[in-house]
Amino acid sequence: MPAMFMLSRMTALLVTYPVYAVLVGTLAYALVAQALWGKSRKRNPKNLPLPPGPKGYPIIGNLLDMPQDKPWIAYNEWSKTYGDMIYFEVLGQPFMVLGSLKRTSDLFDKRSSNYSDRMRMPMVIELMNWDYNMAMLPYGQWWRRHRRAFNEHFHHNIVWKYRPTQLREARALLNRLLVSPENFMHHIRHTFATTIMSVAYGITVKESADPYISNAEEALMGLAEAGIPGTFLVDLIPALLHVPSWFPGAGFKRKAARWRTVNADVAEKPFKYAESEMKNGTAVPSLSATLIERLPDKSDPLYAEERKLAQDTAAVAYVGGADTTVSTVQSFFLAMALYPGVQRKAQAELDAVVGRNRLPDFSDRDSLPYINALVKESVRWNQVTPLGIGFSCDYNFRDAKGRIAVGHMCTEDDEYDGYFIPRGTVVMGNAWAILHDPDVFTNPMEFEPDRYLKDGELDPNARNPDCAAFGFGRRQCPGRHMSDNALYSIVSSVLSVYDIKPPLDDLGNPVKLKAEFTSGLLSYPAPFDCTITPRGPAAEALIRDCIEGDH
Repeated sequence: MPAMFMLSRMTALLVTYPVYAVLVGTLAYALVAQALWGKSRKRNPKNLPLPPGPKGYPIIGNLLDMPQDKPWIAYNEWSKTYGDMIYFEVLGQPFMVLGSLKRTSDLFDKRSSNYSDRMRMPMVIELMNWDYNMAMLPYGQWWRRHRRAFNEHFHHNIVWKYRPTQLREARALLNRLLVSPENFMHHIRHTFATTIMSVAYGITVKESADPYISNAEEALMGLAEAGIPGTFLVDLIPALLHVPSWFPGAGFKRKAARWRTVNADVAEKPFKYAESEMKNGTAVPSLSATLIERLPDKSDPLYAEERKLAQDTAAVAYVGGADTTVSTVQSFFLAMALYPGVQRKAQAELDAVVGRNRLPDFSDRDSLPYINALVKESVRWNQVTPLGIGFSCDYNFRDAKGRIAVGHMCTEDDEYDGYFIPRGTVVMGNAWAILHDPDVFTNPMEFEPDRYLKDGELDPNARNPDCAAFGFGRRQCPGRHMSDNALYSIVSSVLSVYDIKPPLDDLGNPVKLKAEFTSGLLSYPAPFDCTITPRGPAAEALIRDCIEGDH
């Protein structure tokens, strides 16, 4: 009773004399601020400042400052004011963008144990079951096992075994370009889907309306929507995971259930097909076949876990490999239409080394320095992931729109270069800025393969785009070696037999193309047209002969 009496008296006092309410509120705020300051002081005993960055507003932070289009370019502009390490907060979540190779090396490489985690994403991971994609898994033992299993089959000393498949599909691309060159964008995407489905599962993809590809595309569409912070409240309030799907306002659970089914199809259906082929004795060599052969007996307590790991490894090979390198090959086609001098120089090297009577293969690669330089420049010119990360996502909060990339996350409080970096900070490397640094790359917006050459050979001192284009540290893309081989096989094959030029207008004049790129989950060249024609009758005959030889 005394406690209730005191509470009622205090309430009456605050209602009767509003000034007391203000004083009590001020005192409460001061006490909370003091507690937070004391906690912060304990975490930051040297009272170091946060890294420089734009000032934000209470609660929402820098939400209204976030760039709406091509954030990598906007962050590069910010760096001119704040330096090569920019800190800001959005809705209480700290972010940091690193704009130089020194910064990314210092944190992602030298302190990789503290800068390799990911944010928690309840909608994507726990409800939609994107947990088969190791790029989104939190840093830990389960992620390490996925990474180790994938790397075993795609490290630089083993990807040679996929070269026959890559060459076969590169030559199939040549035939498709001969039949319908106007559909080159589709043909490029189909080539990579066919290659990776063959490598991962031993599956031959249909020319159109393939169900495996359709499932993967729908899964990626779901990821693009679910990665928008604020769209699904469960990412801000994880306790909503336990709300039943029939409850009012729980529509996110019904959406997640649909995407969960699609993701299950992406990960499970092709793997089950490979299992069935193995059982019937009709399986062709593939990653899945190798993984299935190594599984323990079904009676083994570890069987389910090992099968899940094998299934995830094959699935991430497809999801990661069927889409990302597509952007780089599309950029290559655009560059050839824009830079005819580069194309002629590459073709002259191919003619001198390979000749006009056969197609290039991997045995020619060491003798083609300009082609190798062209491959490097295709990677540098427009990064597939300009913020050097596994994925990025839009956000839409009321009227504020922009793009936040989900990069590495700092696991523990850190001190670096005189600054305090709080744990939980999402740290991104601006790969675009690193690979367009004018102090390193003269005329960085131009497509110039010669920047990698010295005295007619590859310059070992030139900055390799791999330092940023495939991510950083322990999160660097483990499929980069296979991607490099794919680029070489397509670039060398296409240039040996085709000329790529701008389209012609109604008067027969070349249309002026522009180097424009999208701002999205992955960055692609904006849609463009070009003419793709055989370099002559002998080239056309060579294209037809190589396809007939494969059959």
